[in-house]
Amino acid sequence: MTFPFHQYDSIAGFYRDYRQQLATAAASVDDAALDRAGTLLARTVAADGVVYSCGNGGSAAIANHLVCDHSRGVAADTGLRPRIHSLSCNVEILTAIANDVAYAEIFAHQLALAGRPGDLLITISSSGDSENVVRAIQHAKENGIASIAITGFAGGRSAALADVNLHVQGDNYGVIEDVHQSLMHVLAQYLRQARMDPTLVAARKF
Repeated sequence: MTFPFHQYDSIAGFYRDYRQQLATAAASVDDAALDRAGTLLARTVAADGVVYSCGNGGSAAIANHLVCDHSRGVAADTGLRPRIHSLSCNVEILTAIANDVAYAEIFAHQLALAGRPGDLLITISSSGDSENVVRAIQHAKENGIASIAITGFAGGRSAALADVNLHVQGDNYGVIEDVHQSLMHVLAQYLRQARMDPTLVAARKF
């Protein structure tokens, strides 16, 4: 069975079970994988590489939100100047590639145009099996671009292809996406606080 396990007649009861699913899913993320992802991110930013993000649907929203937290957020009080770009955000280039090449190439084609060895790709996909996301990771793998796949459900092909897989064990899109959003925030906020003057950490809002 997948959550919800039955029909609810109380939104409060639904929320109680939802937040339990959320806590369980959040606890499923592997600590060692998270450490590796943090190291890759910090290394890329320190080397002035570009961090690219992508995803579809709700995951596209997380990929776009990532630009804000990983650029303006990480730069605050750190002296860092992160270069962050979402491959999901520009409707003109997305529709041009989808129309002229193939929808499955919308992210990989952008990486082929702009990506360079030493850059980093962060993909967000609940299934881990969206063809356009998988092709982006394949391109990264073949062209010296590191990759972090943030996945859910069974992990899909993304989990096996990426350099690091941050896998969320869950079977509900909302729960998985909530944890994916949290992981995006955690990566940004950890990097920021690690580069701040220690006396400022408690004084600043994150």
